[in-house]
Amino acid sequence: MTGSQPVILGEMPSLAKLYVNAAATAARRRVLGTHTGTALPECSHEVRGVKAEVTNLTAYQHLVGETASDVLPAGFLHALAFPLAMSVMNRDDFPLPLPGMIHLGNSVLQYAPLRFTEALDLRARVEKLRGHRAGTAFDVVAEVRAAGQDALRWRGVSTYLSKGVFLPGIDKPTAPTVPAAFSAPDPTALWQLGVDTGRAYAAVSGDFNPIHLSVLTAKALGLRRSVAHGMYLASRALADVGAVKGDSFSWDVAFEAPVFLPAHVALDISTVQDNDGGWRRSDYVAWNARSGRKHFSGSVAAL
Repeated sequence: MTGSQPVILGEMPSLAKLYVNAAATAARRRVLGTHTGTALPECSHEVRGVKAEVTNLTAYQHLVGETASDVLPAGFLHALAFPLAMSVMNRDDFPLPLPGMIHLGNSVLQYAPLRFTEALDLRARVEKLRGHRAGTAFDVVAEVRAAGQDALRWRGVSTYLSKGVFLPGIDKPTAPTVPAAFSAPDPTALWQLGVDTGRAYAAVSGDFNPIHLSVLTAKALGLRRSVAHGMYLASRALADVGAVKGDSFSWDVAFEAPVFLPAHVALDISTVQDNDGGWRRSDYVAWNARSGRKHFSGSVAAL
């Protein structure tokens, strides 16, 4: 799949239009009983010469707690490429319904810094369709390069679950994975997230998924309250790791339980040093400060 010719788009897609189209496509398939097979589209979508908006970058940095800088944060690059990833999942030959999709985790490789003054080439594709005990999972791969250059500067793999959708011919695991027992450590940070957290992140990321915006829109999609964006939470944890991570690092996050808004979230960051006493890795875990339920965990490590 990586060798297929990309579909070159003239501009970044509109997330609002993509969400509307995804809802309409899912409804049409339910009514007509149609499906598009059991294979992912073997192509990528690409937009060239994209530049970040300074005002949007500044608002993002302020919201997630990143230091003001001309370097684009790794989480900001995810948000920048997200509409392109959504456009691939909106293709007619994409076999899964987008509404109700669950974000399971992310794995990012930041090879070198990118600055807001640089024009960027963005590319996204989907791969690794596989069974899951609760449905069907797959990966979205997004890549960022400086415009006209071959060297990969940023790569993100997002894993999603289409819950309750079992495609024919795709085996699911026979035994569920039992999560390890979680005992909350002493937190290094406490976040107070207001009911407007989802709307605030949507304003800087463009991700206006209704489950994040209000109680009413979340209830319309079967949730009791709105939930925080997973990438907002992960990006805030990355910001809390701080500048010690340097310019080249890996960043992983696995989501376990949604953060219903408003919320009090506790975070613990532990640092692993190398033999010379320098930073090697920071592990983080977040949980509900009142119930003790684990929300997500991950790590940031030097490359």
